[in-house]
Amino acid sequence: MDWLIAGLGNPGLKYERTRHNIGWMVIDSLAQKHNKTFKPGKGMWLETEIKIRRESVMLIKPTTFMNASGEAIKKLINIHKLPAERVIAIVDEYNFPVGKVHIKSGGSDGGHNGITSIIESLGTMDFWRMRCGIGKNFPPGGMVDYVLSNFAAYENEELSSMITRACESLEFFISAGAARAMQKINAGLEL
Repeated sequence: MDWLIAGLGNPGLKYERTRHNIGWMVIDSLAQKHNKTFKPGKGMWLETEIKIRRESVMLIKPTTFMNASGEAIKKLINIHKLPAERVIAIVDEYNFPVGKVHIKSGGSDGGHNGITSIIESLGTMDFWRMRCGIGKNFPPGGMVDYVLSNFAAYENEELSSMITRACESLEFFISAGAARAMQKINAGLEL
């Protein structure tokens, strides 16, 4: 395995289309694009494998709740002897509008419980984060309810194009290399 891409989210139908589950939506779409389906892994996650160029990429959906996402990632990188720098976590980002995709390595958790869990489990901040915008349309104190709410119908077009963009960005990142990909992805340029 050359890369591990983890779509973060919460298990269960109740959370399926919520803003917090954009990581699962992206990873499901990427697997579908490669005609793959997820199967239970040897722990608290669902997994499948795809090829991007000559790179072998494992896609996972941790089935713990968001706050314990790091447990599955730690177990897998230990099994496959993969460095943390070869991990990409796909998460929601309320500081970005719906539609924006951004990728970066390292840094703090930015208040995201899934990223906190990965940092704590791996003992490092040196992994990649793909942040997908979910907007910030909530009153003071309303963040938890907001991230656990479904996307609004009027956001469907932006949501759909963001999922497509995120999948293309992940493929481009792995095939073109981090530096070139980051520049194009983060500037919203054509890949």
